[in-house]
This record gives sequence, structure tokens and C-alpha cells, in this order.
Amino acid sequence: MSKGFFNVPVAVNEPVLGYAPGSQERRELQSMLKELRSREVDLPMVIGGKEVRTGKLERIFPPHEIAHTLGYYHQGDAGHVKMAIDAALSAREAWAALSWQHRASIFLKAADLLAGPYRAKMNAATILGQSKNAFQAEIDSACELADFFRFGVREMTRIYQMQPESAKGIWNYNEFRPLEGFVYALTPFNFTSIAGNLPAAPALMGNVVVWKPSRTAVYSAGVIMEIFREAGVPDGVINLVFVSGPVGADVVLGHPSFAGIHFTGSTAVFQSVWKKIGENIRIYNSYPRIVGETGGKDFIFADPTADRQALTVAMIRGAFEYQGQKCSAASRAYIPASIWPDVKERMGNMLADVKMGPPEDFTNFVNAVIDESSFDKLAGFIRQAGKDADAEVIFGGKCDKSVGYFIEPTVIQAYNPTYVTMEEELFGPVLTVYVYADEKLDETLKILDQTSIYALTGAIFSQNRYNIEKYTRVLQNAAGNFYINDKPTGAVVGQQPFGGARGSGTNDKAGSLFNMMRWVNIRTIKETFNPPHQYLYPNFAPDEN
Repeated sequence: MSKGFFNVPVAVNEPVLGYAPGSQERRELQSMLKELRSREVDLPMVIGGKEVRTGKLERIFPPHEIAHTLGYYHQGDAGHVKMAIDAALSAREAWAALSWQHRASIFLKAADLLAGPYRAKMNAATILGQSKNAFQAEIDSACELADFFRFGVREMTRIYQMQPESAKGIWNYNEFRPLEGFVYALTPFNFTSIAGNLPAAPALMGNVVVWKPSRTAVYSAGVIMEIFREAGVPDGVINLVFVSGPVGADVVLGHPSFAGIHFTGSTAVFQSVWKKIGENIRIYNSYPRIVGETGGKDFIFADPTADRQALTVAMIRGAFEYQGQKCSAASRAYIPASIWPDVKERMGNMLADVKMGPPEDFTNFVNAVIDESSFDKLAGFIRQAGKDADAEVIFGGKCDKSVGYFIEPTVIQAYNPTYVTMEEELFGPVLTVYVYADEKLDETLKILDQTSIYALTGAIFSQNRYNIEKYTRVLQNAAGNFYINDKPTGAVVGQQPFGGARGSGTNDKAGSLFNMMRWVNIRTIKETFNPPHQYLYPNFAPDEN
């Protein structure tokens, strides 16, 4: 077989389409939305390349129109997880042995399929299944997922190029092997791109994967699996199972060949997974890789010099895009008293224009939250804020689940910087503002840093360069992704590698070399061309008389 040092296509971020009235992409997406709404899917698991139907059907419906049925998925059990593990391990040897450029070709093809013929379907599935508007779906399920595939290939080649020095008469080199076993991908509802990347990244590095998506995102997961299969991912390399979290964890974390977990979800679940891995550590063939991005209580901090219009826009977009259901969403803001009246007025004027409704109407900025349990939790916090003496609902607050799970963009003003909605992750369209006295700026910075267990994203607004440097230094551990004069959301693959520390995860930066390195074992090989033929070293010779 011929060999070569292969240069992969240059990775470039997928352009974001505008979906303006009259545009081709708008017509295609609207047509696809009508098509998907007109039929019900029968969604099987995919294990070892085979479609697996159990007959235990669970209904899929849009969060914004709970009476409409998109289809049904087949719920699995522990036996199906075991089947998926067996299929993955059976596929492992051939997949690990496949030349890296052929693995690269598969995921580059997946990116082109996604950006081309599957773009409208992928976006429509996300819009309907997860209640994302067209722009939010485009930047997530089309562009970011394609970016993950393309930049993943680039980062893989950068890893393979990381080679040691060699001394005279010696050749040293690194081999980057896949992990010995299988990887478990446990994926969230809020980003289709994350749901696709978490199984894809380990697979790209030669691993085999068992993938369990969120029950509220199986509709788009089915489309991702279609793309994987059409792109040529071999049978058994990525296995899609629909099971409950506890069932999946019990089987996966109890298997000797469990080699790693790629996770995005809640901090509590991640901590329970880590604990279970620790309890089972003696049964594993190797120490599992634990990679996770979890919760956030993301902040915006402004000083008196802040650009007030830019600050207000950042709060509206950062807190309320995709109903605040981004792990990076602005959830708490610290605004100086000197500018608060102006900022509050601007915010009220903007919110008065914000439209809420189903995402099929492209003019709606805010859509539904993901499910009833999320709705009930958020509505409870909002009701309580309306009763508490140290908080006040100043904008929004209306909640209605008669048609879909709709919650108005809500702004709470907290009069105590440790009020519950300043500390707890809510994961919804609720922003809590604390107005601080200008002379207590330094004290407020310390409160901000110490208030939350999380450290995912944060933003500062200031026009004073000395202050910018100071805030950046003081808050160096408060966010893994830190924004200066911008909202704390919208990280782009290849530009702002994403992840946080503290209670927000392992900060392995999805889509980057740092993350891809977690999915390989390095074998260093030394070859000596002229090995010694005597066991003694020169120092063992006797002194001359």
C-alpha cells in the first residue's frame, strides 16, 4: 500500500446563513419544517449498524406545542446497553487499525453532508424537537457541528505531529493509540452540536463509542446518526441507545472495558458518575478518562465606564437566547448604581419588543423551555422571587404551559448578592441583577468570585483599560471562557475553545487539541541503530597506574 504524509483540507468555520425573508435557505428550512411536521417518525436505536426496535414507544413532541406528535422512539433497557458495548468492542480492532486519513475522510464527509444536503433537516429537527429558533439552530446544529468535525480532523493531525527529539544513533517517536476499551458519550439536549461531537471526537481518534443522548433530544440525535451512517462510520463504531441515565450508567460503569466518558450535563450527575467510577476503579482494565462540561452560573460585571447600550444588548442576548438554556447563558449581573437607572430603562424598552412563541414563526426571539419539569422549576423560582423581601421581579415573570412550556424573559432584581437566584443554576430565561454601590466595586468583585461553585463563562464591561486588566486578574479562576465587552455566550470552535473549571467541569476545551488528547494513549518508541555490545560503562574501567 502506498504511503505519504497527508495534509488535510484547511479547517474553516462554516459560514452562518442569515435566513432573511426571500432567501433560499429560509424557503428550504420552512419547507423542511412542514415536511417533518406532516409525518411521524419511528425512531429505532442503532446498535452494531442494525436498527433495534423494542416496541416500547415513547412519544416525541415539540416543547412549544405539546399536543403535536413528531413521532416515537423505541426505549431500550440494560440488555441493549450490553449489546451496544459488545458491538463496540467487536468493531474496535478494525477501527483502531484503519489508517488515520480514512477516519479523517469519514468525518470530513460528515461535515460536508451536514453543511449541504442535511442542513435543513438537521436545523428543522432541532427547531421542532428542542424549540430553537432558526438562527439558534443554524449556529448550533449546522455550523458548530460541522466545525467540530473539521477542526477535530485538524487537531488530530496536530497531535500526530507531536514527536520527541532523537539523539545520534537513536530514533524516538510517539504513537497515539486509541484507548483500550470503549468510550461512553452522555449528551445533553441544549446543543445538537455537542450531542454530535461527544461521540464523534473519541471515534475520530480511533475509539469505539456507546452514545446515550438526552431523552428530550432524541429527534435530532436520529438525524445525526443518519449523517454518521451515510458518511461511512463503520457498524459498531458509534452505537446509539435510548435508555434512562441510571440504566446506562449501571451497565457502562460496571464494565471492565469502560475506558472513558465524554459528558455534558448537570454537575450533580457528573459528580455521581465520577463517584461510581471511583468505587469501581479496581474492575477496570485501565484508568478511565473522565471528561466533562457541566453547569454554570455565568456572570456579567459592569463598571461605571461601561458602554450602556452594548451592556444591555449583552444581557438580553446572553440571558434570553435559546431561553437561557445554554450552559454559558448570562444568569447573574452586577451593575453599578450610577448607571443602573439608564440600563434598566434600556432593558425595559428592548424587552417590550421581544416576541415569544413557536420557533416556526421566524419572528419569535424566545421560544419554549425544554420540558414540564424545567418549566415547573423555573416558575417556582419566579413565584418565590415575587414574594421575597430581598428580591423583586422587575420585568416579565409570566408562565404558561397550556400549549407549550412558555416562560417570559424574566429579570429579577436581588437586594442581597447571595439571594438564591444569584447562586443556583436555573437554566432558563431568568436573569438576576444585583445593583452595587460604586464605592463597593472591589468588594463586589470578591463577592462575584466567591458566590458560585461554577466557573464556566463570564463577561466584564468597561471602557477603562486599567480596570479591564484588574478585573481579568481578580476573576482569573471565575470562568474558563472570559469575555471583555461581549456577552458570555457564543464560543466558536477554533476561536474560543470552550470549557470551565471548578464545578463546571474538567475544562478540556471541546473541539481543541486539549480535548482530543484525552482520547489517546501515547506509546513512545525508541529504536537504537547500533546498540552496545558490552554491559559495562566507561566509569567501571580501573584507573591507570
